[in-house]
Amino acid sequence: MTDPFAQIPGAVLSDDGVAHFGDPTREQRALAQGEAIVPRGDRAVVAVSGPERLTWLDSITSQAVARLAPGVSTELLVLDPQGHVEHAAAVIDDGATAWLIADAADAAGLAKWLGMMRFRAQVEVAPRPDLRVAGFVRGAGAEHALADAAARPNGVALVWQDPWTGVSAGGWQYARAEEHPGSAHAWAEAILEESAWADAAALPVAGLLAAEALRIAAWRPRWAAEVDERALPHESDWLRSAVHLAKGCYRGQETVAKVHNLGHPPRRLVMLHLDGSDSVLPERGARVLAGEAEAGHVTSSAWHHELGPIALAIVARRIPEGETLAVEADGVRVAAAQEVIVPGDAGATAEVPRITRLSRRPLAQ
Repeated sequence: MTDPFAQIPGAVLSDDGVAHFGDPTREQRALAQGEAIVPRGDRAVVAVSGPERLTWLDSITSQAVARLAPGVSTELLVLDPQGHVEHAAAVIDDGATAWLIADAADAAGLAKWLGMMRFRAQVEVAPRPDLRVAGFVRGAGAEHALADAAARPNGVALVWQDPWTGVSAGGWQYARAEEHPGSAHAWAEAILEESAWADAAALPVAGLLAAEALRIAAWRPRWAAEVDERALPHESDWLRSAVHLAKGCYRGQETVAKVHNLGHPPRRLVMLHLDGSDSVLPERGARVLAGEAEAGHVTSSAWHHELGPIALAIVARRIPEGETLAVEADGVRVAAAQEVIVPGDAGATAEVPRITRLSRRPLAQ
């Protein structure tokens, strides 16, 4: 089926979907005000059904979902044995099926891994390429339109509300901002069937660039951007919404607990406010410099309708929090003021009493 959003006059396509519809700044404002929807060609759906689906997901992922009530939203991570992030998914359950929304490039790998972990569990895992995802900001016309249009195969509207607005039960926030920008990021994503998808194209629309700009401004990590082979959830403050620190064992839990209680993440996520004089944006992977030394790399960047050029970057923990950085973009060295998201002393939350060292000197005769 031809994507109806791609047929809208002015649509500019990218590898992931519609980047914008001709006016990215106007679209971003409309999206932020809750009046536009974003066709998320960069997101995909995986369905997990069966009577043991929630207890099974609880046992193999970072989030406590065993008692997840129908219609309640959360998110989870799949970690490797060393605690590195392998997969990430939004989750909403409708009483019969757990619906996972993942970045499109991650969905097949996530579904394959889940299928390999079934063993004797009474669950079925099925990618659902017939379903589409639309994003919006809650609180205005877009929410009303998509709440009505969302699929509801078991009577519950499949609308996932991003938990990034606060610290989830069992989670932890390292950011020390008095007003966390995520608290105002009332993001949601609706799962739509093909017929509703075609009708949704008649609504006010915004492109993927608009959604990315709002996400970056909210310090919100995602698999397709902030995750590499070394990524720990602590580094991007993902314990805030995707990790339950008090739940039972799962793969990677030991590292999560050790870094949080006794250690420090070796890298940390920062927000970069970029000098816009040269009108260039760094691409993902662009080097971040502290003086002449490499400090890290850019994970995401965007032009924000209020903040101007911004980026998220992963930098080494050793980089001083007040240091002015620079980013390489199109052969230009762009000055970047860092805004701390994860502080350098994040972790080591356990109060371990110091044990007095016993003297090894021989006793006096």
